[in-house]
Amino acid sequence: MPAPANVHTVHAAIEEAAALLNLPCPPDTVLPVLKAFEPFEGGVIFSASAGEGHAGDLDLTIQVPRAVTDPYAHALAHGLVPRTGHPVSTLLAELARHVAVDEYLIDFGVIAGFNKIYVHFPRDPQSVARLAALPSMPRALADHADLFARHGLDRVAMLSVDYRKRTVNPYFACPDGLAARTLPALLADLGLPAPDDELVESARKTFRTYVTLGWESSRIERISFARALDLPLVTARTEPEIVRFVTGTPYTYDGERFSISIVKWSADDTWFNVGSYYQFGPLQREVLGKVPR
Repeated sequence: MPAPANVHTVHAAIEEAAALLNLPCPPDTVLPVLKAFEPFEGGVIFSASAGEGHAGDLDLTIQVPRAVTDPYAHALAHGLVPRTGHPVSTLLAELARHVAVDEYLIDFGVIAGFNKIYVHFPRDPQSVARLAALPSMPRALADHADLFARHGLDRVAMLSVDYRKRTVNPYFACPDGLAARTLPALLADLGLPAPDDELVESARKTFRTYVTLGWESSRIERISFARALDLPLVTARTEPEIVRFVTGTPYTYDGERFSISIVKWSADDTWFNVGSYYQFGPLQREVLGKVPR
């Protein structure tokens, strides 16, 4: 097995990816996170959003090293998240006590700084009911349990906690995608505008569907559908720098670059996010190896 990438190597790759988006890569934002979460034993993913009000940052998702067993406490100790009495600060520990966690990942922006921690448990997927019973989980998850069940979204394989925005994302496993009729019905149940046929055909090939929930209300703030990169659709509907980014980021493995595209819906907008893998962890390779290209 090759040695893990070091801070210098990963930082140089981040600078290269940021340049594709015409963004700076401020070392005072990036280096403290990299130094806190080295060595880079697994996945490193670049991602960016397209569209007015969404573009303007390069996000990094990085697998947490095995030696770090409590990534929230670790981020707190390194000054990356504020200490708070909000339930966002206790949810991760509750998850760890109730779920067989396979890996943790963090998310940060080169501009915004530290954002999220992901808890990935694809070998022990959880029901909505079990996760909703956690004391610190937003009530919105339980409130929408029937809606999720009605559309076949019943097994959660990952959950992210956003410490900046105080939201959570449960990621539903969709190994066979969604039926063509399911996606428009799901959006209609959420009170969202009807999508055009091209978006339905693309988004229904999702391998992970996820919603954004907060503690302040029961509404679903947005819903997102992640799939292997749909380059023709992204090319037609996003800015040239997004296409340049997703087809030009550096990567460390043999073969073609693996990238994803995500279409997101909220009450006010529809937009895209794209991501490219700089390096894989073993579990990510296993999960993504089953995703139709």
